[in-house]
Amino acid sequence: MSAPQLSVVIPVYNEGAALPALFARLYPALDALGLRYEVLFVDDGSRDRSVALLREQFAQRPEVTRVVLLRSNVGQHMAILAAFERCRGDRVVTLDADLQNPPEEIGRLLAKMDEGHDYVGGVRQARQDPLFRRSASRALNWLRERTTRIKMTDQGCMLRAYDRTIVDAINECREVSTFVPALAYSFARAPAEVQVAHEVRSAGTSKYSLYRLLRLNFDLMTGFSLVPLQLFSLTGMLVAAASVLLYLLVIARRLFAPETYDIGDLVWDRDLLEFFLLGMVLFGLGLVGEYVGRIYLQVRHRPRYVIDAVLERAADAEPR
Repeated sequence: MSAPQLSVVIPVYNEGAALPALFARLYPALDALGLRYEVLFVDDGSRDRSVALLREQFAQRPEVTRVVLLRSNVGQHMAILAAFERCRGDRVVTLDADLQNPPEEIGRLLAKMDEGHDYVGGVRQARQDPLFRRSASRALNWLRERTTRIKMTDQGCMLRAYDRTIVDAINECREVSTFVPALAYSFARAPAEVQVAHEVRSAGTSKYSLYRLLRLNFDLMTGFSLVPLQLFSLTGMLVAAASVLLYLLVIARRLFAPETYDIGDLVWDRDLLEFFLLGMVLFGLGLVGEYVGRIYLQVRHRPRYVIDAVLERAADAEPR
């Protein structure tokens, strides 16, 4: 059988309330493209009725539907990597299951790829997220652009299109912690972005809390750049140099003008200075620990995920 021209990858985690609406819009949108396609759902250890709904959908459209069931929750990006290793399309589009990025926008990404781009990222128009989340996202985007060479206007948008060469390069990587869009950008020859619509979540709640968003961005910065370590080293050098200069000034003042105020009392409060330096040391230890922790996770060579079952037609199954 001919390989599909398009693979649509959708990670699913506790999206039982949103899946029926997704099915109702996704397949008509893909049928309208006039391409040979497959839809690859990856259930990331859901505890609601998502798995049952995915099984039902596979039974209804087995010719274009494939389902990978992971044994436990490993995170959105690991779920996408599990799909990348099994998808067969010449082009691959990732899509969230919550319908905030409409499946009807897939054609816009493919049209941009037709212009010669091997990686196309979506940029959400008129975002429907709360103001605080939009502001935090802009701040984190600004920080990421200045610590890595990854240039993405909207790193939180999962509606993205990848050429097969990009997917194959990603599959060669065996990182245990990564950010798929950033990894793809690092391999892209001609990346591009397009504006895409953004809608209110159809059902359910977001799986990304503020803590998880901060954690994701910290992983992104430490996973793709040494700049945080270099900045910490540079700051430590500057603080050390300033401390030496201040010490020399204090000594000189005491030698040549002992009757005046102590410059140390004028410039620094000793306790505040100690707290500042202690904070720098603790921050540096945490930063170094983050890099060491990534090495620790990598060298253990444990499986990044465990597949519990795969639902697909026998003709679509890959040889084991």
